[in-house]
Amino acid sequence: MEAVHAISLMLGVAWASGINLYAAILVLGWMGSTGQVDLPPALEVLTDPSVMLAAGLMYFIEFFADKTPGVDTGWDAIHTFIRIPAGAIMAAGAAQGLDIGPAAELVAGLLGGALSATSHLTKAGTRVLINTSPEPVTNWTASITEDIVVVGGLWASLNHPWWFLAALALFLLLVAWLLPKIWRAIKRLVSAVKGWFRREAEPTTPHSTAQEFQQRRRNVLKALYHDANKP
Repeated sequence: MEAVHAISLMLGVAWASGINLYAAILVLGWMGSTGQVDLPPALEVLTDPSVMLAAGLMYFIEFFADKTPGVDTGWDAIHTFIRIPAGAIMAAGAAQGLDIGPAAELVAGLLGGALSATSHLTKAGTRVLINTSPEPVTNWTASITEDIVVVGGLWASLNHPWWFLAALALFLLLVAWLLPKIWRAIKRLVSAVKGWFRREAEPTTPHSTAQEFQQRRRNVLKALYHDANKP
């Protein structure tokens, strides 16, 4: 495997694993088993039918969990401990295509873990904010878009490595700009939810009405998006 192809695969599999690990395994397993690509020895296990069956089952579960508001955030939280290590391991395995020593493979694993964490945190943080939307269409749109991007990105990393590496560089620049904004928005969300519970804990009067409840809800949403453009 040429160096640029190996590097592209290494970064591509790490990036994709942080977004949808099971889709990434299925894509690589299918392309490897059909002879569309020669996988490095450490990744040939992905072509095993039992591995593809397990990945397909988990992808089926994730397909629905990832599109349900609230459930998707819990799913992402659990997969923090799955996607990132798996991305690091597969990145180290992809580095075998460079025919380098164990130390360099360890470096590839560290870089792969960092890239997986970056794409995972971007996905998870964005989903937290999307879940403040009152309608579920946004979740479905985001999830299906992520699946398409993962499949297309891995295909590009294997067939058009230079284009993929350029797109990945743009993605990292976007993330560097986006993550601080996501973090500030999540802090506003946490603050708004805390304010909600504090108000709910206050004693109510016999004159409390459904209109007052709706007003408190609107105040929470206003607090969530208040000063959204401030640094």
